[in-house]
Amino acid sequence: MGAATMPPTVRLANEISRQFAHKAPEEAATAVANHLKVAWDPRMKTALLAYVDAGGDELDPIAVRAAALLRAV
Repeated sequence: MGAATMPPTVRLANEISRQFAHKAPEEAATAVANHLKVAWDPRMKTALLAYVDAGGDELDPIAVRAAALLRAV
């Protein structure tokens, strides 16, 4: 699946993850999770978590960890 066919929530989560890639991995994941908590509609978060549950193949590792942090809340 290329960028043109990637679900919008996945593309956005990857873009946000790249913005925090200069930080240590856990710090970056926490920052991404915090951003998703305050800025994303609940439906977007649900779609992202469903994508992770389905394998999350094209999701940045930082975004995968951020999704796990979201789920833990």
